[in-house]
Amino acid sequence: MSKKELTWEEVKEELNFTQAEKEEIQEEERIIMEEIELRKKLHLSQRDLSEKTGIKQPAIARIESNTCSPKVSTLIKILRPMGYTIKIVPIKNNKVKK
Repeated sequence: MSKKELTWEEVKEELNFTQAEKEEIQEEERIIMEEIELRKKLHLSQRDLSEKTGIKQPAIARIESNTCSPKVSTLIKILRPMGYTIKIVPIKNNKVKK
């Protein structure tokens, strides 16, 4: 009998993340989706981006498929050749606990 493969949504549900953890995951997913949209808007393949960044194409594929979480330095390295970078901005309606 083969084991049923779970979707990412099913895995997240089983892991029973806290609300804060869920928000962090959603934010990372949003950033990666924006990177993919930008790459496509600039008509760059993963291979093209690999050549511009020096990051191997399979590593870019793993990042874009949410198989691995990139370091901030890797995100910057990916974004810079496309004319972008990362910026820290306030979250709307967010109150920091002191």
